[in-house]
Amino acid sequence: MLRHFPIILLTLVLPHLTFAQEVLPLYPAGAIPNSIPGPNTEFTTLTDTGIPLLHKVSVPTIVAYNVPNSTQNHSPVIICPGGGYGALANVHEGSDVAKLLNSWGISAFVLHYRLPDTAIMKDKSIGPLQDAQRALQMVREHAAEWHIDPAKIGIMGFSAGGHLAATASTHYKDPKIKNPKHISLRPDFSILIYPVISFTDSLTHKWSRENLLGAQPSAESIRYYSNELQVTADTPPAFLVHALDDPDVVALNTTSYHKALLLHKVSSEIILYPHGGHGFGMNNTTTTEKWTDDLKAWMIAHKWL
Repeated sequence: MLRHFPIILLTLVLPHLTFAQEVLPLYPAGAIPNSIPGPNTEFTTLTDTGIPLLHKVSVPTIVAYNVPNSTQNHSPVIICPGGGYGALANVHEGSDVAKLLNSWGISAFVLHYRLPDTAIMKDKSIGPLQDAQRALQMVREHAAEWHIDPAKIGIMGFSAGGHLAATASTHYKDPKIKNPKHISLRPDFSILIYPVISFTDSLTHKWSRENLLGAQPSAESIRYYSNELQVTADTPPAFLVHALDDPDVVALNTTSYHKALLLHKVSSEIILYPHGGHGFGMNNTTTTEKWTDDLKAWMIAHKWL
């Protein structure tokens, strides 16, 4: 069990401000959909291994890491940190990743999505998906201003953030937000790193499922959020990474999604490490191979980079 130690948020944020060009609210003030008014109680802790975790997110934002001095349209990536829908590992599965993508010439947007909570949401099961859809909508709305290609927008997620990214990739035709301009909510590709994919009893990460759906979810909601069952021929191409010895999210989550993509003839690439456990971010210390190198090659091959 990870132990969380409260710290002063300012000490975590300041070292990263030079990289974060802008923190942008997802919604206008007072217009967060599906919300129950209340105080902003967001705070950060450190795990016993020194990993920062952001808690109690009720005011969603995107932290924009735009490529500096860019005049050419390029592919952006929206990053969804993991944390079991109970927290956000927004540094090693967020800002650190954004900085790497920036070094490749990719603008990145770290999504601080709302964490499911009946105290702040009328329906906690759709809150994170609303924020992911709004992030896709918002990035496309600002494509010209931010010098990005609106037809090459990727979504990336780690662990439960991978579940959110996969849900956005399979449920884009079911908008949970207002979309009067009919802006496409479909990601053009997805990058799923040790993702929770399924909410079925045999595969799910039970903490993630319970945080999103509650202790006794309906069969209908389990199926809806089991993304391996929602793949179609129009599902975006995916890049998948998992360790076979993952003790928290079994690798069958990733392989089941990969299989569904293959059955529907959707392009995908999968990397399965023999070892690595869960939550290794960009650095699986059990191997010298870097999945980020394979990701870069995959993006180049598909002309997203």
